[in-house]
Amino acid sequence: MTLDNILEEIKKADKIAILTHENPDGDAIGSSLSLKLALKQLGKEADLIVPEFPKSFEFLPGASEIIKESNVEQYDLAFALDCASIKLLNGFVSYFDNARTKIVIDHHSSNTMFGDLNYVDQDAPACAQLLLVVFNYFNINVSHEIGTCILTGIITDTGGLRYEGVTAETFRFVADLCEKGIKVSKVYEKVFASKSRAKFELHRIALNRLEFLEDGKVAFTYITKEDEEKVGASNGDYDGIVENGRDVEGVEVSVFLRETSNGIKVSLRSKENVNVSQVAMIFGGGGHVRAAGCKIQGNIEQVKNQILNTVRGYLK
Repeated sequence: MTLDNILEEIKKADKIAILTHENPDGDAIGSSLSLKLALKQLGKEADLIVPEFPKSFEFLPGASEIIKESNVEQYDLAFALDCASIKLLNGFVSYFDNARTKIVIDHHSSNTMFGDLNYVDQDAPACAQLLLVVFNYFNINVSHEIGTCILTGIITDTGGLRYEGVTAETFRFVADLCEKGIKVSKVYEKVFASKSRAKFELHRIALNRLEFLEDGKVAFTYITKEDEEKVGASNGDYDGIVENGRDVEGVEVSVFLRETSNGIKVSLRSKENVNVSQVAMIFGGGGHVRAAGCKIQGNIEQVKNQILNTVRGYLK
């Protein structure tokens, strides 16, 4: 079984790296930190390498141990968590590529199975939920610290337990975590209910630009590098903007563009009829049926036209 093989590789490894996708969200950070903490129980230290992550997740246990880069030339074992393809790793593909053994743990339907060992379950609403299954199989004690990281991952990737991928099993897992004394309300407040002034201003700019196209079925907005500089935005302050458009009555697909120094980041969300993962994959990205993303070279107007022309073909 794959999990037995993964445990065997962990036991053999001395140098271990944990990596996740660029612009990491709560599931990526929560999953990565929970794995680092779990490996400690197995007597293993791991480098969790993340160049940059939102300040809202600094409260998580072990967050202070995250490093921006490593001088290790070759790891015995490298994990890629919550990442559908190798090119989506956080800028440090070499750490994964050069590792003697590569393991992928993920829940995206677009996963390309790029590891030597792949534990992928697209029915899991969050990678963190999948890791909880792994930890239970390994007889790892899900401590208060690990549980807090796991709960953060589940809550963020399910939109506060409200997306359609949530199952009865998800609630059973959350109930078990609550019994350990982990407060859903506290994690929810840290992740969703607190907002910096810069984040508020950035969201206001995006809302002021919001357009409704295709007879109201598509919501579109964007922010530029200049916008982020003007409000003093930091990593993650743009999180949630794409959901603002999707939540409007009559909207089927919400499109949000973010200008960066190496291309336009595209975030896509849908309600019922459009598989936005298929849209993203056309441009080399991926994700879930209702939430996906990609990166396209060009300016805002060019990328807007490309994305909208593609989305139009998926609307009923």
